[in-house]
Amino acid sequence: MPDLRASLASGILICDGAMGTHLQSQGLGAGEAPESWVLQRPETILNVHREYVRAGAEAVITCTFGANRWRLKGHGLGEQTGEINRQAAELAREAVGRRGFVLGNIGPTGELMSPLGSRDASEFEEVFLEQASALANAGVDGILIETMTAVEEAVAALVAAKEATEKPVLVSMQFNPDADGKSFHTVMGADIPTSVRRLTDARADGIGTNCVPGMAVATRIVRQMRQLTRLPIVAEPNAGLPRLEGGRTVYDETPEAFAAGAVDLASAGANLIGGCCGTTPEHIRRLAKMIEE
Repeated sequence: MPDLRASLASGILICDGAMGTHLQSQGLGAGEAPESWVLQRPETILNVHREYVRAGAEAVITCTFGANRWRLKGHGLGEQTGEINRQAAELAREAVGRRGFVLGNIGPTGELMSPLGSRDASEFEEVFLEQASALANAGVDGILIETMTAVEEAVAALVAAKEATEKPVLVSMQFNPDADGKSFHTVMGADIPTSVRRLTDARADGIGTNCVPGMAVATRIVRQMRQLTRLPIVAEPNAGLPRLEGGRTVYDETPEAFAAGAVDLASAGANLIGGCCGTTPEHIRRLAKMIEE
């Protein structure tokens, strides 16, 4: 079985694309938790993973972005936290087999840490530990913490995941371009240098960015990150900017345009490249072909 650390160190891995927006195209309702389909419609989740594998994805991400107890409780699923994470990992493994990688996905809790909120770091770590342990026990090859905007929450998730597993733990932040177009911050005010330093100090095995508006923006972020770290870098841009069309959210970066930026993104220093919101198996197919060529 391939080793994730070695693969990240030796070249470029192709990751999958969006799960949530893909499920929306198949009937997931507004406000409905994608994680609920892990139990209610597992064949649909499995088929999405398989589509990405057929498209060329070497790593697939579990459908567990919001599968922490706090977020699941809002959907009446809090007591099924362990079951959802375990089954999601099993579905991803069934799709990719033993020749590829399964990354257990952990997203933000939706809560604010004190002093902005009422919960302290230890409470966040406890919630993340429950999710990370369920994913680790189900046999994932690594943990991918992503779409983080508060460095403190990202560190809490990282600390918990490192306690749960000896497998690699990667952390990805969601940055937005500043007005000057050159610097970047998350909505919680974290900049790239601070994020890289804090996550490195907390022993991340890789860092990166996701859910940013398109390949060009991701490339600029990765280039700045690469100047600050020798760790593997994750990059999962959206398919451009979202817009409303007929009451639906659509993304404007075509598979061809998305793939065209892949060479620059790889040259900037990305090691794990995939897609976030709005990307489809066709985006990943074109991406994989471009990287291969």
